[in-house]
Amino acid sequence: MRQRSIPGSTGRVRPLALLGDPVLAAPCAEVTDFGPALERLVEDLFATMYAARGVGLAANQIGVPLRVFVHDCPDDEDRRHLGHLVNPRLVEADGVVVRGPEGCLSLPGLEAGTERYDHAVVEGVDLRGEPRTVHGTGFFARCLQHESDHLDGTLYVDRLTGLRRRRVLRAAARAPWAGERQA
Repeated sequence: MRQRSIPGSTGRVRPLALLGDPVLAAPCAEVTDFGPALERLVEDLFATMYAARGVGLAANQIGVPLRVFVHDCPDDEDRRHLGHLVNPRLVEADGVVVRGPEGCLSLPGLEAGTERYDHAVVEGVDLRGEPRTVHGTGFFARCLQHESDHLDGTLYVDRLTGLRRRRVLRAAARAPWAGERQA
């Protein structure tokens, strides 16, 4: 695979799956084909994430139920974390639990205070199948947990309870995109 200076520069922006789309609620399958189609998927994920102004994007958010996500996310010290993971597994989530604003490209324009651990470790592989371990703290740890959840069929609203959950779901029902399933 040749290196590109800008991830997503050869990718195609794809429609996003929105809240209510069944692809978001089902666990994703392991990647077994590490060929050109996987490289195209990662490029499309980056292109779509950048077009939507996100900091992370899972494959099922563009209708592809495979365990892949990309990220371009700062941590709390404003260090940039750029990359992708194939077949990732959240292997550690610990430290202080922080409730912070969390949004999702599959619920555009909405966010809610969501509890996440301040430290996370995700293990997976890259496009060539080489092992990768990614450590995150602060906002980047939130991103890693959020994207890992997507691959397990969980959205951040599934982690909310009570009034917070009701408010987000009410807002989603009234959103201009409500009822659309774009993927």
